[in-house]
Amino acid sequence: MLPSSFISQSNSTHFPSFPSPNATLSSFPTSSLLQMGLKWSGIALSGRRLSSKVYCKAKSRVNHRTTNVYGRQARERVLEEEALEMAETTPSFKIFPGQTFPLGASEVDNGINFAIFSQHATAITLCLSLPQRGELDKLDDGMIKFSLDPQLNKTGDIWHICIEGLPRSNVLYGYCIDGPKNWDGGHRFDCNNVLIDPYAKLVEGRRTFGNPKHKLSKFLGTYDFDSLPFDWGDEYKPPNIPERDLVIYEMNVRAFTADESSCLDQNIRGTYAGLIEKIPHLLELGINAVELLPVFEFDEFEFQRRPNPRDHMINTWGYSTINFFAPMSRYASGGGGAVNASWEFKEMVKALHGAGIEVILDVVYNHTNEADDKHPYTTSFRGIDNKVYYMVDLNNKGQLLNFSGCGNTFNCNHPVVMEFILDSLRHWVVEYHVDGFRFDLASVLCRGTDGSPLDAPPLIRAIAKDATLARCKIIAEPWDCGGLYLVGSFPNWDRWAEWNGRYRDDLRRYIKGDAGMKGAFATRVSGSADLYFKNKRKPYHSVNFVIAHDGFTLRDLVSYNFKHNEANGEGGNDGSNDNFSWNCGFEGETDNAGIIALRFRQMKNFHLALMISQGIPMMLMGDEYGHTRYGNNNSYGHDTALNNFQWQQLAARKSDHFRFFSEVIHYRRKHQVFCHENFLTKSDVTWHEDNWDNPDSKFLAFTLHDKNGGDIYLAFNAHEFFVKVSIPAAPRTRRWFRVVDTNLASPDDFVGEGVPGVGSTYNVAPYSSILLEAK
Repeated sequence: MLPSSFISQSNSTHFPSFPSPNATLSSFPTSSLLQMGLKWSGIALSGRRLSSKVYCKAKSRVNHRTTNVYGRQARERVLEEEALEMAETTPSFKIFPGQTFPLGASEVDNGINFAIFSQHATAITLCLSLPQRGELDKLDDGMIKFSLDPQLNKTGDIWHICIEGLPRSNVLYGYCIDGPKNWDGGHRFDCNNVLIDPYAKLVEGRRTFGNPKHKLSKFLGTYDFDSLPFDWGDEYKPPNIPERDLVIYEMNVRAFTADESSCLDQNIRGTYAGLIEKIPHLLELGINAVELLPVFEFDEFEFQRRPNPRDHMINTWGYSTINFFAPMSRYASGGGGAVNASWEFKEMVKALHGAGIEVILDVVYNHTNEADDKHPYTTSFRGIDNKVYYMVDLNNKGQLLNFSGCGNTFNCNHPVVMEFILDSLRHWVVEYHVDGFRFDLASVLCRGTDGSPLDAPPLIRAIAKDATLARCKIIAEPWDCGGLYLVGSFPNWDRWAEWNGRYRDDLRRYIKGDAGMKGAFATRVSGSADLYFKNKRKPYHSVNFVIAHDGFTLRDLVSYNFKHNEANGEGGNDGSNDNFSWNCGFEGETDNAGIIALRFRQMKNFHLALMISQGIPMMLMGDEYGHTRYGNNNSYGHDTALNNFQWQQLAARKSDHFRFFSEVIHYRRKHQVFCHENFLTKSDVTWHEDNWDNPDSKFLAFTLHDKNGGDIYLAFNAHEFFVKVSIPAAPRTRRWFRVVDTNLASPDDFVGEGVPGVGSTYNVAPYSSILLEAK
């Protein structure tokens, strides 16, 4: 039986196709028993009631000899007679031992095969439920259970069974697993839990995101062998954009269109289909890759399963994975469920690719949703084989190690877990055609099974060398919550790119006017050669960013000196304290015109610096109109306007702030001087600077040289006063045109064709930047 919290309270839905867990033998047709030659466990002949657990010990033929059934004597003729009564009322099954490969649920010649890994399990029961079509959110008051015989249904550490007669779709399934009760040995078995198959390709749970009526609903795997293959189209091909040409837009699928200001039909707000409707905005902005916050199945109500300071929050970021193969089912339009979510995800990828936009997934293999030992949320791995799937400290009573900050750490370099992660990645590339992955807290993936750092982590190497992943962008967040900071030294095999945290910090400090940052700023915008000019690495192995999902938005970076996270329920103790932000003279919202102007100027300075830097630029959704979270730098649990894209604010800023951001992105993509394949040499750049060692100097100017003479001159002034700078001579037969001056109001702050008349000097305003082009 499922836990009561899992079972729908409605009594209106019954599924007579399958017997209940309390079925008698008469619940099964004679033909089924004859064909299966089944042996049953828990036989209690008095009262003619047997347990519903089926030990699938098939025999070659059925005869009338006496058979020993797990220590009890019973004749198979008795089974025949008991089954006659219901022979014509229920369909028959045939049960076969099954096969070890592939893991998960698969369709084979003689039925549906189920295969699951567990090295330490002593007993596994497959649990099935058949909801009626259209009512997948309701479950019957029981599940049919098949107990696997380790003598027939286990090969090595793989447990398997094949069932003929099951529907090809709309079946929910999970496993009850028992094993050693040795907590100190790292085991967490509990046969009362119905667990999700790690290799389930689809997961069903509640249908509507954030629906409090189904707050405590559980999740089960499902499969779909009825649908036709997705039609990618005869002319379809992925964009295959060179890494050096990428401009990444980090975004959240739900938050992008969930707000009513998106003006979309309510059924598609916050969905994959909703994102498709807004592709024109992405094209107008100019980006050519989206980096989607987690889209693997997660439980948005995980904070509300018990009383705690965060039990008012809804997980909207999704960094708490339940299953690594299934797309988030509640991102399907109209509450369509897992099958529709899979289909619509493919439609989204196809539409983005058709628009020339690549799809990069933010993936979380460092931990799962199952939390810690104090408040576990057991849904899968913990109950299947905790000692294999998680890092445990066997020298400390088998406690979970926590390098993720979320209570558990996935055991990524265990051979079984490593292959599991590779299978997951390949699945998203082959089945969903994604173009790459950003690995959350990727330093965890560089730790051994005991948590110690590895110089050559097997998983990191395997990802870099895998043939299926060869065309993918692979990006590491090169740190974790255990202090393993690997920016610039992440094991890479000349393939891995990195989120450059040093870039973020140094640019923030320079633009806001910190002393002694000019040299670091120059190093960062020229490609961070100090970090990446090693072996065969390239400037594009640095993913440059000023803003990401965690931390301040760009507007908040220039509006707040301190985080304001009170709404998160942790007394303001969560979120980073090291933001390198400056509020421009007032903390938070203000109607002071001078402060507002300075803030928008600073946002333009940050954006220009990002887009002229060597490497891959990444910006955050909403920064193109100046989205604010009102100083909350850790807004993962707010399914509100705090996170949701505000389309009415975009409309209000379309002609000025958005216009500047869009024009600068398009300008970058047209000029290869910002996208060098190799690190800059003296022939590529001239630094107009002889004051490097003065910590009080906060002005930097340089020229990027174009082989065709279209040089670009840039100057950044982080002083609070004007700087009159001498402009170098333009290349022969050319003269300078002003393209950007962030001190000017729109539309003069960016003029694509350039404004002539630049003289031998230019007065660069306080906290502003300019870009000149030689024409």
